[in-house]
Amino acid sequence: MHIFTYVTEKTFDAYLFQMLERKQSFISQIMTSKTPVRTADDIDEKALSYGEIKALATGNKYILEKTQLDSEVAKLKIVRQSYQSQIYDLEDKITKSYPNQIKELEEKIKSLENDVEQLNSNTMPNEDGFCKMKIKNVDYTDKEQAGKAILEACKTKTNPDLETIGEYRGFKLELGFNSIEKQFTMTMKNKYSYCIFLGNDIYGNITRINNALESIKEKIPDAKLRLEDIKKQLKNAKIEVKKPFPQEEILKEKIKKLEEINILLKIDEKDKQVLDSSIEEENRESQMYEKNKNR
Repeated sequence: MHIFTYVTEKTFDAYLFQMLERKQSFISQIMTSKTPVRTADDIDEKALSYGEIKALATGNKYILEKTQLDSEVAKLKIVRQSYQSQIYDLEDKITKSYPNQIKELEEKIKSLENDVEQLNSNTMPNEDGFCKMKIKNVDYTDKEQAGKAILEACKTKTNPDLETIGEYRGFKLELGFNSIEKQFTMTMKNKYSYCIFLGNDIYGNITRINNALESIKEKIPDAKLRLEDIKKQLKNAKIEVKKPFPQEEILKEKIKKLEEINILLKIDEKDKQVLDSSIEEENRESQMYEKNKNR
């Protein structure tokens, strides 16, 4: 339900309206528990204050322009605040996020390259193409026997924690158990770690381990591309963070114009009337009412 109040131009009693305006200031003091009255911007751009209604009723031609400027300035300030939040986010990325990502990627690439070297220098296959594997301090040169040893280690494992059970092609073999998937895992570890799920097939587990190790070199190009991308983002962020708000000059012009109109309208001045003066006004009005009633 909307209640509309109409004020006919140049026809109402200015004195009574000024009295109403003072009452509104008094109510504001009560509601905010602050004295003297402090101004507060209305979020509804179409709502008019008492002072604005008074200016409108007196036929002041600047009131429409002020209302439009109020709306435009408010919107520009919101856009500027959003822009400033983006700048703060970029500054945080420049000082923390991007440097940390770059450091992590550089360390990852270095570790991957080291793992490839470790793998190559420890890959010495026999006539069957199988490299020696150590399980539970026993060396296996036969793929079938090595596969069986892995399954046996799974059968005897009593906890889900990673447990070093041997070595293969220069990497430590760590046996674990994934409680969610309900499957045993094998982690090949050197500078970096590579994990696979184990199955029940003797040869299949060996194949999975070899595939995981052989795929290490394929991870390096992707990591390098990611590193270059982060460096580009850091470079662009340093450029963007120095750019001012694109509409800053427009905002300043509108604020300046609004201040000029506010001075002309005399409705932007803070009400200097304190609570005591408001109470005195109320008392005078009560006395006048009693006097008139007794006549």
